[in-house]
Amino acid sequence: MDTTNSIKKSSKVGNYVVYAILIIWVLVNLFPVYWMFTFSLKDNAEIFGENVVGLPTKWLWSNYVKALNSGDMGRYFVNSIIVSVSTIVITIAAAFMATFAMTRIYWKGRDTMYKFFMLGLTIPIHASIVPIYITLSKVKMLNSYQALIVPYAAFSLAMAILIASGFMNEIPKELDEAARIDGCGIWKTFFYVIVPLMKPAVSTIGIYTFLQCWNELMFASVFNSGDKFKTLPAGVQEMSGRYTTEWGPIGAALVIATFPTLIVYIFLSKKIQSSFIAGAVKG
Repeated sequence: MDTTNSIKKSSKVGNYVVYAILIIWVLVNLFPVYWMFTFSLKDNAEIFGENVVGLPTKWLWSNYVKALNSGDMGRYFVNSIIVSVSTIVITIAAAFMATFAMTRIYWKGRDTMYKFFMLGLTIPIHASIVPIYITLSKVKMLNSYQALIVPYAAFSLAMAILIASGFMNEIPKELDEAARIDGCGIWKTFFYVIVPLMKPAVSTIGIYTFLQCWNELMFASVFNSGDKFKTLPAGVQEMSGRYTTEWGPIGAALVIATFPTLIVYIFLSKKIQSSFIAGAVKG
């Protein structure tokens, strides 16, 4: 009995230690979010000495008004939405069509083509900034939404095909044969049979692509030098030079740029993980 009680006590102590470590780890990870939010509601005096870590003495919501109006963060936010949504739609459509051609249609060289697409995973996105810039300049696409949408979609395509192929390979090919017997051609089979069964892949690719293009800075600052088509990361970078004495609006701009991705992750993290696991197992 004494041995059993000692084992139970030691296991409880071990659990308490684990819980304490996890709580500390959570606090360490949440502190930057807390600091960023409180930073956005303070003036320079509090930010640089009087109240660095604590809650704001005066909650300066006017910093958000300055960020949205004087800093044009409202426009940059809309630009990021347009670029992200357009990139997601193009990436999903192109990935599904390419995956359908390489997994459901038999033609010479389809395996080679799949490997060619997978090479895209090995290319660092920013290593190609010079040739992309030259190409966009020659076709007169700089300083436009297309200057970001096309490169973002192109670099998201390899991962999107990898995810989509894992799901599409699991769909029984007997469904294709049944659709042909009923008179469906390739396009009807694709749109009415395959696409409705690919909803988990749609959410996974969409979330992955959103996180990639929402936070991207290098392309956004190089390909769009004018204010009209800037996205949030480039806009925040510009504000750091514009407001050299007021850091509160810069903190507000960081909150506006960062919190959407945190919200997406909080509410959809389980969906992302389960979809990736399902795609890996099916592949």
